Amino acid sequence: MLESLTLPAINRLLRANSWALEELRPHAGKIAVVNCPPLKVRMIITPQGELARVSGETTADATIEVTPGLIMRAAARDAAAWREAKVTGDVELAAAIDHVARNIRWDYEEDMSRVFGDVAAHRIATAARALDQWGRDTVINLAHAAAEYTTFENPVLVGSGELARFNRDVDTLRDDAARLEKRCALLTRRLADEA
Repeated sequence: MLESLTLPAINRLLRANSWALEELRPHAGKIAVVNCPPLKVRMIITPQGELARVSGETTADATIEVTPGLIMRAAARDAAAWREAKVTGDVELAAAIDHVARNIRWDYEEDMSRVFGDVAAHRIATAARALDQWGRDTVINLAHAAAEYTTFENPVLVGSGELARFNRDVDTLRDDAARLEKRCALLTRRLADEA
């Protein structure tokens, strides 16, 4: 069911990015499964490099296990997200899918121009890009503010300078304790020799 909804949209995106078809074409006939519980998408790569639905329970050449959070991070262009996916089976197939997923771009402005016209599509796309940038900047600013608050205002966390100073003090205390222990042992031996 899910394949019939997602694969046509993915294939449209692949056709708009011909390099992606070339990337997948060498893997024609291979079956990939993307498992994001509770959903599972099973697909076969066609000779044209597109994706088609797989019927029945055939063995997958590559299985990619992801969480909904990883899917959202990947959609937000977080390059580290794909590294956290669990891959079993054909690693080259999984690498090709990963490369396509990380680098494919949707020219939504072009698609909107067919519906709304060029000028309106350009204005909508410009507003969408500005909104996206504002959202990214806001997240970064909130993260910096939270880090600053937990480090300086309400010290739940320790700054790197304080942590380095603490580590030096612990090292000094350890070395001083070791020297004191050696002196005590030496003093104990002297007292034992004198007695």
